[in-house]
Amino acid sequence: MALDFKFPDVGEGIHEGVIVGWLVKAGDPIAMDQPFVKVETDKAVVDLPAPRAGVILALHASKGDTIHVGDVLATFGEAGETSPAGSSPPAEGSPLALGFDGPSVPPAPEAATPQASSHAPQGKPMATPHTRAYARKLGVDLAVCVATGKNGRVTDEDVDRAAARSEAPAPQVLQPHQGTQAPLAAETTEEGPVEKVAVSHLRKVIAKAMSLSAHTSAHVTHVDEADVTDLVAAYARIKAHVEKDGTTRFSLMPLFIKAAVAVLKVHPLFNASFLEADGQLVMKKYYHIGVAVDTPEGLIVPVVRDADKKDMVTLAREVADLAARARERRLTLQELRGASFTLTNIGAIGGLMATPLIHQPELAICGLFAIKDKPAVVGGQVVPRKLMNVSITFDHRIIDGAQGARFMRDLVELLEHPELLMARM
Repeated sequence: MALDFKFPDVGEGIHEGVIVGWLVKAGDPIAMDQPFVKVETDKAVVDLPAPRAGVILALHASKGDTIHVGDVLATFGEAGETSPAGSSPPAEGSPLALGFDGPSVPPAPEAATPQASSHAPQGKPMATPHTRAYARKLGVDLAVCVATGKNGRVTDEDVDRAAARSEAPAPQVLQPHQGTQAPLAAETTEEGPVEKVAVSHLRKVIAKAMSLSAHTSAHVTHVDEADVTDLVAAYARIKAHVEKDGTTRFSLMPLFIKAAVAVLKVHPLFNASFLEADGQLVMKKYYHIGVAVDTPEGLIVPVVRDADKKDMVTLAREVADLAARARERRLTLQELRGASFTLTNIGAIGGLMATPLIHQPELAICGLFAIKDKPAVVGGQVVPRKLMNVSITFDHRIIDGAQGARFMRDLVELLEHPELLMARM
């Protein structure tokens, strides 16, 4: 008997994805749990496994299509069985022709006017809690949105289109392969020539997250300077010892993670989240630290879980592994969610300071900046020291400026006196 496989609910807050590529074509035999499609959802590219063995009777979407939870992706059956009426497989060709590494099949242009679902209900519009909150932040009435989701549900994209409805529609463009932003359309404006590019799915996810953060939290950034001369010296000794086996690359990040966890235990509000609708704080008793990773396609924040329970060598290996797989887009959804606090290291690139945006629903994010040789006064003498700026951006709705200053004071103390950090590990 034929089985329609629907895009599953892959986790809290994930209600849509984009088809990156098919690994099969209609008529192919398939084994139980064999990956059959690559889907980009949130910030991960995941392989979906077949729910049963048999034959692929039909594929119901093309590469580049946006799919929502509950949409039928493929029909599975037995050899000789026919696909149910109404199935419409994508364009013919091998898996590569529709898939990860092959030529792109152009999706419908995003600028095209969406068609409302025939299942659109009367009365109160249907939408997920996330979409309702997003609409409130943008000041959009769900009733004016053209619902394109399953069974007449309003999606985030429907809200975006309603918010931008007064703007002129964009010209038709082809979606670029993967996360690239290749030139797609050229035109001449009154000011001069321009090129328009299609924004990748990942960049759209990042843009939505940043807009939500900016509209949600009252961001305040407190910056201090830390003399990390002794920390760098201790790090050099640890690095030489840890890397002797040639299998581990030891960076400064484990030291920063350990320092952050120690301070979070003293200032638990920075490890919490705020349920505005319920008027409640969620005081987290775990320390899952997000570590922002700069990738060619955009910023990705994998999560080091239970950082307080791991030694620095374990942390070094885990951070290196997560960062490498983040750049290759091989992280699982579980590895991208659940952080209680985030560290972002801007120092590897340079700069004196920045104002990072809080990773929702967290209440704070710590920025780490470049370590530089500078003159400093020590014991009445001007001597060369290694100095760095450190910032804490916090949600002023919940955390006061004095609390932010105390958090930073305690963090700087640990960074300046690594022996205290070791004593608290």
